[in-house]
Amino acid sequence: MTGELALIADIGGTNARFALCDPTATVPELVEPMALRNAEFASLQHAAEHYLAAVGVRPQRAAIALASPVDGDEIRLTNRAWSFNRHELRASLGLEELRLVNDFGAIAHAVPVLAPGERVVLHGQAHELTRGPISVIGPGTGFGVGLLVGSAERGWQVVETEGGHVGFAPLGDEERVLADRVAVRHGRASWERLLSGSGLSIIDAVLRGHDGGPDGQLRDPAEVVAAALDGHDVVSRRALARFCAILGSVAGDVALVHGARTVMIAGGIVPRFLPFLRASAFRERFLDKGRFAAYLEPVSIQVATHPHPGLLGAAVALRA
Repeated sequence: MTGELALIADIGGTNARFALCDPTATVPELVEPMALRNAEFASLQHAAEHYLAAVGVRPQRAAIALASPVDGDEIRLTNRAWSFNRHELRASLGLEELRLVNDFGAIAHAVPVLAPGERVVLHGQAHELTRGPISVIGPGTGFGVGLLVGSAERGWQVVETEGGHVGFAPLGDEERVLADRVAVRHGRASWERLLSGSGLSIIDAVLRGHDGGPDGQLRDPAEVVAAALDGHDVVSRRALARFCAILGSVAGDVALVHGARTVMIAGGIVPRFLPFLRASAFRERFLDKGRFAAYLEPVSIQVATHPHPGLLGAAVALRA
């Protein structure tokens, strides 16, 4: 590795991931990756200072991916009570350059440099990722949506979006009940409110007969997934199956909006249950678009299995 190391970070609603990289590398290598729990720090600045003290490096350049819009000087995370001023953060960390990108914008930056072993074809054609449009979506603490256009030959361009906050369109009685319960809890039902860790917990609670209101009892989403995969908890399996079906509908909607050639699913949840997702109603719901089912048939649906696509994308964004 040559060149001066830069700081890269991927800040979600639950975890803050940091690493160092040589931004001049064709495919950046992640050096000293570390994940921190956001709940243990009062601010992004404190988390970053903790990481830099641990690795003993004071970089001059940084790129930080954030689960929030990144326009303007004042930044507020969507699913974590952290806010900061970009100029003050740059000064406090002693940086000469600080680049901020949306978290799924960062993942979109990473897509062209994913190795074949860092992505899995879920459905459709297994073509190489050489041209767009490529839709990038994924559930985690929230639900992210990004877009990659262009090609390897002409150059790539990332379009950052807040598509995860689009209104949820339920199909069938069960999903209408879910939409109503989510609206009671949050004021409206969006994709993110169902396609996220907390969304899976709400689906599970409603199917167990809880009201899903502010005082409703919710299980941890990891517990729901584990119980569903174990196979003995019927309600957990129904909850995860419903989650997969809704994800299929949303993925198909995004593909139609973007005119996508590829849909890349990322985030911290889906890689945990790929066989379950493949066997679920995901594909059926993805194609359930009436006259445009044939239009979506050739779309390649892939899942990013790289352990830190947000960090990788932040490094690529810094190089760009």
